[in-house]
Amino acid sequence: MLRDYPALTYSMLRAGAGYAQPSQSLPEKVTLDDPALQVLTDFQRVTAIIILAGDTLDEANRRMIQRGVRLLLVVDQDRKVVGVITANDILGEKPLQTIVQRGIRREELLVRDIMTSQARLEVLNLADVRVAKVGHIVATLKKSGRQHAMVVEVNDAGRQTVRGVFSATQIARQLGVTIQTSQVAMTFSEIEATLAR
Repeated sequence: MLRDYPALTYSMLRAGAGYAQPSQSLPEKVTLDDPALQVLTDFQRVTAIIILAGDTLDEANRRMIQRGVRLLLVVDQDRKVVGVITANDILGEKPLQTIVQRGIRREELLVRDIMTSQARLEVLNLADVRVAKVGHIVATLKKSGRQHAMVVEVNDAGRQTVRGVFSATQIARQLGVTIQTSQVAMTFSEIEATLAR
């Protein structure tokens, strides 16, 4: 049965070999009239960075720094999304409030203590995003006062899958707005003012 299929030849793995990773290349420059999909971090093309609800806050912070992101999907053991945690959550007032309320040390804080749970997550529908422009996303983020917007794809049975995320920082970069590294995040009013010049 296998006589028509000669075996392939092995070779040795060389030192320093990396591994393939999904890569999405977003356009460097966009305008407010470009399709919104051009500024979406699409989890079918880029691996979502995840963390477990029981992991420490310090681990979440390390992972964000290591991966260069400001949002992690919080998943359970079955890789179902149970929430999100952002850099603003970690670096903001929530940790201190929780420490004071519960009388614990910072090292004891867990992702679940600070994250935004799935029940409180508002999401955009991919069907709407497919016909939207970058300007629609900017207006949506500005109206909500958020740095991120999650996008879900809904199948025929009505089941949602988190498909991607919009990031205010990424959109500002693609619009050609300079963001000061000392700034935590540029607001959309600042982006609008810069684009209006």
